[in-house]
Amino acid sequence: MSDSQLVGIITDTHDNKDSVEKAVKLFNDLEVGLVIHGGDYIAPFNAKWMADLKMPFLGVFGNNDGERFGLRAQFEGVGPIHRAPYSFDHMDKRLLVLHEPDEVEALAASGKFDVIVYGHTHWIDLRIGDPIIVNPGEAGGWVTGRRTVGILNLELMHIDIVDL
Repeated sequence: MSDSQLVGIITDTHDNKDSVEKAVKLFNDLEVGLVIHGGDYIAPFNAKWMADLKMPFLGVFGNNDGERFGLRAQFEGVGPIHRAPYSFDHMDKRLLVLHEPDEVEALAASGKFDVIVYGHTHWIDLRIGDPIIVNPGEAGGWVTGRRTVGILNLELMHIDIVDL
């Protein structure tokens, strides 16, 4: 993975091609080192819109991602999609990605993670602490009317929410 301390966070794209393309451009322009998707891509053809990412990608499935075999197959050239919750190390930080927020509080209290990313609610939730908890809101914009992503700086342990 890249040595960039920036991580792009996106969730709940829900087949919004325009939003996905704008997010990909933003992540490429900022030269983030990794992109994390918190689920609810919806259709496998979303992979075509994310194929221009110039950095590693990983994601988890959301509750609306019924065609999991197709999503995994189409995203093979972009990056893996895992069953949630999915934890991994990146730039000396322990990250956890899930879609639904049911266990966020308990996972945060475990002390095992530096950053917890989730989606599902479509609403921005940003808690700077130990750990950082972030739902960047919905990139699709279908529920709130706002299309947002997060840019996480792992060196500063700070996150910005960016409107697409």
